[in-house]
Amino acid sequence: MAITAHCCLRVQNSSIPPITSNGIISHYKHMTIGLILKRSIVFFSFQIPEYCRVLEEGEISDHCFDLIFAFDEIVALGYRENVNLAQIRTFTEMDSHEEKVFRAVRETQEREAKAEMRRKAKELQQIRRDAERSGKKVPAFGGFGSAGMSSMSSGSIITDTIIEPEKPKMGPVPVRPTGSSKALKLGARGKEVDNFVDKLRGEGETIMSSTGKMPSLASNVLPPPVNVESVHMRVEEKISLTCGRDGGLQNMELLGMITLRVTDDKVGRIRLMVNNYDKKGVQLQTHPNVDKKLFTSDSVIGLKNPEKSFPLNNDVGVLKWRLQSTDEALIPLTINCWPSESATGCDVNIEYELQEESLELNDVVIAIPIPSGVGAPVVGDVDGEYKHDSRRNVLEWSLPVIDAKNKSGSLEFSVAGQPNDFFPVNVSFVSIRNYCDIQVAKVTHVEGDAPVKFSLETSFLVDKYEIL
Repeated sequence: MAITAHCCLRVQNSSIPPITSNGIISHYKHMTIGLILKRSIVFFSFQIPEYCRVLEEGEISDHCFDLIFAFDEIVALGYRENVNLAQIRTFTEMDSHEEKVFRAVRETQEREAKAEMRRKAKELQQIRRDAERSGKKVPAFGGFGSAGMSSMSSGSIITDTIIEPEKPKMGPVPVRPTGSSKALKLGARGKEVDNFVDKLRGEGETIMSSTGKMPSLASNVLPPPVNVESVHMRVEEKISLTCGRDGGLQNMELLGMITLRVTDDKVGRIRLMVNNYDKKGVQLQTHPNVDKKLFTSDSVIGLKNPEKSFPLNNDVGVLKWRLQSTDEALIPLTINCWPSESATGCDVNIEYELQEESLELNDVVIAIPIPSGVGAPVVGDVDGEYKHDSRRNVLEWSLPVIDAKNKSGSLEFSVAGQPNDFFPVNVSFVSIRNYCDIQVAKVTHVEGDAPVKFSLETSFLVDKYEIL
């Protein structure tokens, strides 16, 4: 009894509450609340490094809304949510369905606006043609019978070219004021970009120039002539060809045109003498305002009304032709690709042969696809030069000239892959000689048949040349 009374006296005089059932429950309740609060604070602190790189006031201020959204996922109405860090990250980064719907509606509206714009352009073009046929005065848009013919009567020459909308004129560039500027300056960062671009070029990557034009396999535009006379003509042909890998011409289409440009009104009333030595069966067609009877009988291009002159400072297509065939004998340059499987992959033999010996093809590039991830091919015998573009997975076989003296050649290489991996083979070239033997031999005045000095530009280009 004395010991029990002593213990009770010690308990009453101490700060520890009496050991009762209610005291024990209250004590552990305070401990539990404190532990929960401590864990919540620790969980809050874990969120801060997710959004802030350093624990500074400025960094936290920049990401305050991100932190508030994350904290809102931890505590709701004063109670802690049962979530982890991964769930909070998923909740805060969740896509908005309303935003997706808005973007889809916006894209649909843009497509409809573009379609409406094309429809309006066609309507304006049709209105312009109807006005020209009825003899009304219409604005000049370029082409056959436009700016240079705007002063003519209702019988002016009509063009079928597509009307392009007038480009907006650029306003004057504001002059930057002198003095110190707080704008961003390019220093070492610019050098790093240049070094990065050089590395890409070293790896074979094709880099766009500052003009934004990508270089093609071959230069599809020949340099303009040095001496251009007041009467200048351009004879241009483009070929589109598709062949099978086992032989056979699937389709070949060649389009040609003679374009006339007159820059002096003194030589506007002229006639063109055309030499047509074609034996391949091309279909010729003259412009509607060209005298067809005169061309059929004498191969002379002249206007129906000899009192009128050709438009000045305007490119006029006076004669065009078309050749379409599946005859293999008409293929100008044949390509034969033979991939054969071996123990280590494929041995590929590819060869070319010029069938039209009158042609001289320049800057010929034969592009053979290479399977990705197999490394550079091992090249054996080769006529000309080659380059492996590892980023585009293409082996480019380059030949500066193919003519009657260099009408055939071959390339051999080995690389891992299957025979189907090396197709389609693409070919590109340019030529200063046209495929169909149609040329302008002479230009004369309408009155007196006096000769007129003229300049001539001939080009034969590739639109598509594939071996599938």
